Amino acid sequence: MEFKTSINIGKSKISINNPTYFIADIASNHDGSLGRAKELIWLAKESGANAVKFQHFKADKIVSDLGFKQLGNEIGHQSTWKKSVYDVFKENELNREWNLELIEEAKKAEIDFFTTPYDVEAVDLINDFLPAYKIGSGDITWTDFIEYIAKKGKPTLLATGASNFEDVKRAVSTALKYNNQLIIMQCNTNYTGSLENFKFINLNVLKTYSTMFPNAILGLSDHTPGHATVLGAITLGARVIEKHFTDDNDRIGPDHMFSMNPNTWAEMVARARELELALGDGVKIVEMNEKETVVVQRRAIYLKSDLNEGEIITEEDIEFLRPAPSNAFFPYDIKRVIGSKLSKPKYKGDVLMKGDLEVL
Repeated sequence: MEFKTSINIGKSKISINNPTYFIADIASNHDGSLGRAKELIWLAKESGANAVKFQHFKADKIVSDLGFKQLGNEIGHQSTWKKSVYDVFKENELNREWNLELIEEAKKAEIDFFTTPYDVEAVDLINDFLPAYKIGSGDITWTDFIEYIAKKGKPTLLATGASNFEDVKRAVSTALKYNNQLIIMQCNTNYTGSLENFKFINLNVLKTYSTMFPNAILGLSDHTPGHATVLGAITLGARVIEKHFTDDNDRIGPDHMFSMNPNTWAEMVARARELELALGDGVKIVEMNEKETVVVQRRAIYLKSDLNEGEIITEEDIEFLRPAPSNAFFPYDIKRVIGSKLSKPKYKGDVLMKGDLEVL
């Protein structure tokens, strides 16, 4: 099955030739409040996001309390949490009774709503209301789950953080058995927000993906500060960008610190739209805003002395100067000019035009 090269999510068409689609991942930044969740939907819309995304997980179905305790401090950034990994996940579960209200709120805000589900129950519970799915990096090896989501036949974003090419190819081939509406997302799953992370982002993987998976739509799920990673990804062909979103980076919670806020999000989108305009279509032409400069900056062939009708032009008679009217002889025409006869008198400082020479 070949990748679908143009995918519709809501009212947006996603392809290499369409504007970048921005997903504000609210994740656990609702802080257990339905009111905050709704407010963040509106803030994301106002900041220029195309979609809001939540994460449907239950602590009991995503983490082993004992398993994490047995790891001790070997749990990355989660070792800094004041509570156990299980307790943090438990506190930040999205109340599934909110689903319909959040979906309705997104409709009011005219922004797409979808989720990253982490269990089959979540998929079944909300499938009828979603335009798309996101599969998190942590589930890239759970092929049965990838297959289950792929069979729903909806656009699916596959994050590929903390994986290698073998993992990615396995997951992609699993999904493609049932669904060609697949978007492959480069991702680095370090959530510390450290500037050191830039050297691990490896945006050039997007170039490799474009070779490995011809015609696939590519994206980026990012957790770095600023806009450099996003702008680089768009330059390399990513057309879906996912970043965490909050209203206040100083709030207490696992995702607030490395999230974008309304100001930084709006700035990111603005810079991305400028970049999209600057990237163009790849066809080299004299652009509309160069119609005048192509004349005033180029050189044409000018006479250094007066010449009469019928005189033969020599190399000593000419020089190359600006401007270059459209019907003039250009420097690359020199072999046509030298040795030709003038069909009319010309004077010092005149530009040689195409009708000034006798036709041989």
